[in-house]
Amino acid sequence: MDAALQRRVQRYGWDKAATHYETYWQEQLKPAQQKLLELAQLKSGEKIIDIACGTGLVSFPAAKLVGENGSVLGTDISDKMVEHAKALASEAHLHNIHFERMDAEELLSIDDAYDVALCALGLMYVPDPMKALKEMKRVLKTGGRAVAAVWGQRSNCGWAEIFEIVDRRVSSEVCPMFFNLGNPDMLQKHFEVAGYTDIITVRLQTELIYESAEEACGAAFAGGPVALAYHKFNSEVKEEVHKEYLDSIAAFKINDGYRVPGEFVVTVGRK
Repeated sequence: MDAALQRRVQRYGWDKAATHYETYWQEQLKPAQQKLLELAQLKSGEKIIDIACGTGLVSFPAAKLVGENGSVLGTDISDKMVEHAKALASEAHLHNIHFERMDAEELLSIDDAYDVALCALGLMYVPDPMKALKEMKRVLKTGGRAVAAVWGQRSNCGWAEIFEIVDRRVSSEVCPMFFNLGNPDMLQKHFEVAGYTDIITVRLQTELIYESAEEACGAAFAGGPVALAYHKFNSEVKEEVHKEYLDSIAAFKINDGYRVPGEFVVTVGRK
């Protein structure tokens, strides 16, 4: 797949998802985000860069942990995600956190600028994850830590058929290798090849809990990675993909809601 096309799909797709993202994903992603922050061991006064930050679900807790003497720069390829995060920071009158639109594979930063680089569930969408990890390493000070979280193995993610369901209607070009980094040892090996040391990897089992079919579909389509393709569908096609997706997670239905299994992989390494 053409890398430039994939970046455009990510940029405008997440623009579409931005207004729905926190509604559907804030609670669902907490296990991965909390483990990422735990492994990062952020300290007061440290300088942090949060890559593929979205609406700042990791950036804001990180800013609290490093305190007024520290700082956080959140970066994302989506203009709308950055705008939303900036608005939240302004409303909260926070002065140690800033947001900029930036490509994870080409960080607009000098070398050796940060104590910690974070990337929570963003590497799966990057055309070249190795390049992004090397960029994270480049902007870290010697001894600095990089921490990345990705979705786990496809067979452990009960919602995984969403990509095929959409691609049967239109080529979404979202992330052809979405689950690759979640395969056994894959994220660990990427960190090793990128040149990190003292690497630790943790695999987490989780559940995506939805109270209704509407909530499950909203998370999968309106607030997730296939949002750009989904917004091109007419109402009839939307109904079709909703039905197919709900059929694909039917085994996880409990009363009116769903408890869909998922998996995260979180890795930390040192420069």
